[in-house]
Order: sequence, then C-alpha cells, then structure tokens
Amino acid sequence: MKQITLDEKHIAGLSVRTNNISEMQPETAKIGALHQTFAQQAKVNYEKGACLYGVYYQYESDYTGDFNVLVGAEPDHVSSMAELEHVDLPAGEYLVFSGEGEMPQVVIDVWGEIWRYFSNADCVHYRAYTADFECYTSEKSVDVYIAVKEHTNK
Repeated sequence: MKQITLDEKHIAGLSVRTNNISEMQPETAKIGALHQTFAQQAKVNYEKGACLYGVYYQYESDYTGDFNVLVGAEPDHVSSMAELEHVDLPAGEYLVFSGEGEMPQVVIDVWGEIWRYFSNADCVHYRAYTADFECYTSEKSVDVYIAVKEHTNK
C-alpha cells in the first residue's frame, strides 16, 4: 500500500447503483455484468497505457450503503461508444492497494485487504467516501485507489 496525491480525472462509461450485500449474492450482483457489457462494447488497449476503471461514487453513507459503480475509461479511450455516463474522480489523497492474479479473485482479495486495513483499530486513515476506483492496468493486475481524509478523532 502507498499513499499518493492525484489530480482530477474524467472517466466515461456505463454505470449501475448497487451495494455490497447485493454484490455478495450471484442472483443480485450487478458489477460483473456491467464489466461484461462494457468489455463487449469497448476495447481497452493496455499496451498503449490505457486503464479500465471501476469507479465507486455517490456513496449513500459508507461501505454498508448503496453506491454507484461506473465501468469505463478516460474519454479518449472510449470514443466509439455512444450514450456514456461521465464521472469525475476528485483530486486528493488516495491509498493504493495492488494485486496481480486471476480475475475476479484478485479484485476480491484486494478489497478484503482494504476492509481489513480500515477496520483495524490502529488505522491512521479515514475513508473519504467521495470516489474510490479500481484501475485495471492489464488483464491480470489491478490497483485500487481509496480516497482518504485527514485522520482526526475517531
């Protein structure tokens, strides 16, 4: 894990509203199907530095509430698709958790690491719940960026 400061990014893609409870049940999960739909309609050229994004935003509260998920790329990489939604990744401080391996298991494992990190009583960061995102840099690697804010009193 590392902490970085990011400038604002603009992402275009397809979105759904969901929650973690729904995503744990195959019959109600939406994120996997969203990734499949986007993959059928757009090609991400990893060799040219493109990144496939999974953006989590418009949090109802925290990880227990509803949130939106947008699967997409920077607009220059998805010009062939029509009717895209757009989301801005806010500038700010992010913790980056990384993993490599078979999808989707590596993503599940990285999110498990994130939840363990933030549930630790000694954690020195607070999640901001502004926008978090997955950046798929290849078909077998992912970086998950979690927006954080200054740690004050718990």
